[in-house]
Amino acid sequence: MEAKPKGELTSEKEEIKPGVEATITIVYDNNNYDSRLTLAGGFSCVVKLPEKTILFDTGGDGTILLSNVAKVDIDPEEIDTVVLSHIHGDHTGGLDKFLKQNSQVTVYMPLSFPQSMKQNVKSSGAIVVEVHEPRQLTDGVFTTGELDGGVREQSLLVRTSRGLVVITGCAHPGIVNMVKKAKEVTGDKVYLVMGGFHLRRAFPSQLSYVAENLLHLGVERVAPCHCSGDDARKLFKDYFGENYIDCGVGKEIVIR
Repeated sequence: MEAKPKGELTSEKEEIKPGVEATITIVYDNNNYDSRLTLAGGFSCVVKLPEKTILFDTGGDGTILLSNVAKVDIDPEEIDTVVLSHIHGDHTGGLDKFLKQNSQVTVYMPLSFPQSMKQNVKSSGAIVVEVHEPRQLTDGVFTTGELDGGVREQSLLVRTSRGLVVITGCAHPGIVNMVKKAKEVTGDKVYLVMGGFHLRRAFPSQLSYVAENLLHLGVERVAPCHCSGDDARKLFKDYFGENYIDCGVGKEIVIR
């Protein structure tokens, strides 16, 4: 398949709003990138901004999470915000051990999470903020709010100097739907969509449909990992060409 020219299907012109530099490091994933880090099923990444450091999801095992974080020279004490995408254990399982290392954080979790889990987080000393509707977390950082796709899930949105970055855990509500919601919430041009795209069992026609729709929505770059699937990763590389980012655990994406 020939790669589609960048922006071929874009139907609208959008202005990039002022944003910041960002460094995003994948610290938990089932795709290999940096052999120093431990490979495991699940997802987590650290988003470093000038005035905020965010842990998005916590993988499935806290020992692996903290080990990987240390190997990429990130101090858990630097993290001040935790955002959990959805309830599945491969995205929340590392939370307890992380909070034992650093409980001086605000944890944004979907309203639909069990009350017992919210209470455990509060008992650790962390602040819990329940998320249902879209909201701004801090300057230039937003959540889509929890969307329903069988599993209720929120995505993290970061306004960078290149445009909006959309980070998904598994995209159970559909990666196209989540990008549409991100654009609706922020009104921004989407520079990068990264994380789990939930396409491991999708048919080739479904994969093409998703890739074409992301191009139509003006998405410039993609970095699928976790539950995206090898077939999807290959097809997205064909569609996005040099704007496809190969990633896995240990991958660092610097946006400036």
